[in-house]
Amino acid sequence: MPGRVGAIGVRAGAPLVCLSAVVLAAGLAGCGGSSGNGIATKLPAEILAASRAAAMSATSVHVVSNASQGGLSFTSNLELAANGGRARVSLIGFTYEAIRIDGTLYVTGNKAFFRRLLPRAGRHVREGTWLKGSAETGKLAQLASFTYLSRELGRLLSYTGSLRKGATSTVGGLHAIELKRTAKLFTGALYVATAEKPYPIQIVKQGRERGTTTFSGWNQPISLTAPATAVPASRFGL
Repeated sequence: MPGRVGAIGVRAGAPLVCLSAVVLAAGLAGCGGSSGNGIATKLPAEILAASRAAAMSATSVHVVSNASQGGLSFTSNLELAANGGRARVSLIGFTYEAIRIDGTLYVTGNKAFFRRLLPRAGRHVREGTWLKGSAETGKLAQLASFTYLSRELGRLLSYTGSLRKGATSTVGGLHAIELKRTAKLFTGALYVATAEKPYPIQIVKQGRERGTTTFSGWNQPISLTAPATAVPASRFGL
């Protein structure tokens, strides 16, 4: 995962963080219909490029991911817009929620999260307490990585290696073309919409690494509200 949760000790290259970068399922709102967009006739690289371009042009999206490797699991629920985003993340026993509105970040989490984020004071912070700080500088800002629309979509749709075109099918009620991918720890398939815009519909990943990510609400309004009782993160040295 390009983003990192460095403040709580999870590096960008950590296996669980990387998992969500390579599993993708898109539930595409408002993109049904039978009219073709011609994407199924293109080469695999062209299909991927068109799907990425369509996603990157969106003004908002809802992303729900789950992934696993061995006995470890990762889940995230993201609502992303041009001016900010909301991320609910669960990883290695801790959960947290981050809301970014422009350059300001609000973060809360469970007790395990606060103990990891604040080794000295975390045990004294009540679960559900909101911290407020900069989304761009300081330790708290590292938790904002999941809340950036273009950054997340770019990361999720970054593919290396060869792709093979599969068959057309219906995925989640949407007409799609399949792009197959094989890696060391998994086999996967990216499904791209063949009606209207070629949004990514689904990437299935199976093997030692498994997971799905669903995308919905493309270009739909997302409401982001600042918590009224947020405590300045600077109070805890963040």
